[in-house]
Amino acid sequence: MKSITIKGSERESVGKVATKALRNAGAVPCVLYGGDQPVHFSAEEKAFKSLVYTPNAHTVVIELAKGKSFNAILQDIQVHPVSDRILHIDFFQIFDEKEITIEVPVKIIGNSKGVMAGGDLRLNNRKLKVRALPKNLPDFVEADITPLNMGNKLYVTKVPTPDFKIMHPDNTVICQVKISRAAMKAAQEAAKAAKAGPAKGKKK
Repeated sequence: MKSITIKGSERESVGKVATKALRNAGAVPCVLYGGDQPVHFSAEEKAFKSLVYTPNAHTVVIELAKGKSFNAILQDIQVHPVSDRILHIDFFQIFDEKEITIEVPVKIIGNSKGVMAGGDLRLNNRKLKVRALPKNLPDFVEADITPLNMGNKLYVTKVPTPDFKIMHPDNTVICQVKISRAAMKAAQEAAKAAKAGPAKGKKK
């Protein structure tokens, strides 16, 4: 999985006044959990754009003063309801030897027979929760739709997961090919024609 580096500064004061001053200065207050004790820090709001405003999943390297560095993942984010400005971010520290769970996007590959025949591809889950060691976390889950005919569904059990585990029930549908209205109408007309049989010739 790709990683993003965030350079920040540790916070000495975590009160409301200090937090407000940080935001007014264009910085975002953050907390890193998962270690021996929480680490309070801040970083410029623009530093989070490539992490927050993207459908992709990333791990994060948090670099602070005095050579302090932490590997982490985004855990929670608070955004202003009107301005959409980032108000606060929680991170969770990760370790090489410990498995973690994270949401990653689904990437559709292949050409579905059902879609080429006029069916509609519906993506039921755009993201899936996966669990793995940090080094084995995938950038995305590949969903091959090549075998899908109209009316078929692709379940999580059909996706190869060599180094990670999908944390969803086996009956979870990733995507499906639904019969389009046009295809359904054509099938109904064909069925009516077959039921009616060949047209009879006119009497002389």
